[in-house]
Formats: sequence, C-alpha cells, structure tokens
Amino acid sequence: MNESIREKLEHLAGRLDELDRMLAHGEVTRDIDEYRKLSREHAELGPLVLLYHDWRRAQADLAGGIEMLADPEMRELAEAEVSAIRGRLPAIEDELQKLLLPRDANDERNVFLEIRAGTGGDESALFAGNLFRMYARYAERRRWQIEVISASVSDLGGYREVIARIVGGGVYSRLKFESGGHRVQRVPETEAQGRIHTSACTVAVMPEAEALEEVLINPADIRVDTYRASGAGGQHINKTDSAVRITHLPTGIVVECQDDRSQHKNKAQAMSVLVARIKDLQEREQHANIASTRRNLIGSGDRSERIRTYNFPQGRVTDHRINLTLYKIDAIMDGELDELITALTAEHQADQLAMLADAG
Repeated sequence: MNESIREKLEHLAGRLDELDRMLAHGEVTRDIDEYRKLSREHAELGPLVLLYHDWRRAQADLAGGIEMLADPEMRELAEAEVSAIRGRLPAIEDELQKLLLPRDANDERNVFLEIRAGTGGDESALFAGNLFRMYARYAERRRWQIEVISASVSDLGGYREVIARIVGGGVYSRLKFESGGHRVQRVPETEAQGRIHTSACTVAVMPEAEALEEVLINPADIRVDTYRASGAGGQHINKTDSAVRITHLPTGIVVECQDDRSQHKNKAQAMSVLVARIKDLQEREQHANIASTRRNLIGSGDRSERIRTYNFPQGRVTDHRINLTLYKIDAIMDGELDELITALTAEHQADQLAMLADAG
C-alpha cells in the first residue's frame, strides 16, 4: 500500500473517532438534519475504518512473525503464520482501495428510463418494447417500482418512445451503464423470406433530481403547451386538454406527458423529466470537459454509441465496452441482467483503481 493511501486511511480513522465523540454528545440531536448527516457519514466510514484496523493488525502480526523466524524452535510455526498473513494482505488491500473509491452521488437515486426506437422502422419499435419489458422484469426481480410516464405506441404494438420512472434502492447504481445504443439482429415477424435485419434503439438512464431546485430553470426559458390526449384512456381523458408539452428553449429539450387525467399532474411529471434531462445534459458536458489520461472503460455514455448487440439467431448478447458475450439471450431479455451489470461495474472499478494508483 502506498504512503498516500495509508495517510488517507489514517485521516479517515481519525474522522471516525471524531464522529463517535460528536454523536455521543447530546447536543447534536437538537438539529435532526445535522444528526442524520453525521450518522450517514459514520455509517459510510465504519466498514472502511474497521477493515483498515484489520490491515494494521495483520501488518503487526506479520512483523512479529518475521521476528520469530530467527528463533529455531519457533521457525516452522512462524513460517506458516507469515505465509498465511502474506496470502491474506493483498485481498484486504484490494478491498480497502475499493472502499476508498469516490462514490457516485447519484447511485442511490431513482431514475427516469427513456427508450426510443431508432433505425429499423416497425422492427425497431418492437425491439424498444422488448427492451422496456427487459428492464421492467429486472425491476420486478429487484422489487423496484416502475411507472410509465409517457408512451408513444407503434402500430404493431412496440414503442416509438417510452419514458418510465423506476423507484427503489440503488436504482441508478445498477442501471447507469445502460445508456447508449442497443442493436438487435433477428428475423422480424413481418419478414417473409427469413432474412436477418439489424435495428437499433437508444436508451437513456437519468438520475431523478431530489428537488426541482437542483436545476435552475428560468421560467422565461420554457414554453408550456396543453393539448388533448390521444390514444387509450377512456372518454374523459380525450375530452379535456390534459396533456402537457414542455419545451426548454435554450437546449431544445421537449418533454410530453399525457398519462394522467389531471393537467396539473401531467405538468408536474413533465417538469420532473425535464429537470432530469437537463441535469443529465449538464453532467455529460462537465465530464466531456474533464481531461483524463485514461478513457473510461465503460464508454463515453454518448447516446449514439453502440454499447450492446442482441443477436437472436445466435442466441447471444455482446457488450462491446468490455468485450463480454453471453449465450443466454432469452434469460437476459427476461430481465436477468445481473451478470452483465456486475461485469460492467467491476470494469469501472478496475479503471478507477488504476487512476487511484496513478494519483498515488
């Protein structure tokens, strides 16, 4: 372990002691927000500092074992102990470095999931429907809630566009690498000659802002239009101007919502999506402006970037960012995404660890 990492761990151990003293003092409970903030920091630091103490004990035991090697009577026992400790230390140091990695402030947030049909016409729209079902099944497996905000249904039953809100613990941390271009290769149901077609959809996963105030929007920068909802919804929904379209003039972002009978609720939902899109745009622009000596192995996050191919004739799914191919397309399309997502997360952590080592 290099000196800079050890110094940081010593500092964090001291901070945990300080938090222990502060939380033990009765005064801190008078400010409930401050108490929650300190408690959250204590909970985050606790496992890291506990593991650091294990590392220090292992180092002390190693030093003691090496001293014992000089004693002929204790040499055999000392060699076994030194070997065991040396075998254990790398795993502890690896876990310590992972715990030191900067946390994504958005990881615990809910998300807005947007899926749009791209090249491929009706087949692309059908694939957009397949992707939405895939993420919906994954949400069910993790006991998350999913709510459709807006949907434009195609003639054959897929989606030209669908926007959904997914609510649950750590949603963004699991889905944040799904943004990008998803390509499908298969024989469409409408293909009489059995030829394989290639179509594409784009997926965007955006963390939900905790409050609309997180993104400052000048009221003069938005145009709000109301119109009569179309499609299913019964007689009432089609007789009132309940649907809402919000245009953010500086960026050209347009959000529509017609899922609810209430114009007020549709406007509130549309504003939430707009804020998430603007926040996502700002963060991507910020990341693009940060010069880095290493390219993020997970990809640039560009919405047009092809990140994954679903090849139905061969039964395979390939994630191009990490060159991972799994021959289990049926299971993946049914929402079994953990193997893909875990592999992407591991690659991302490996890249962060490499940068942490360079910085050290």
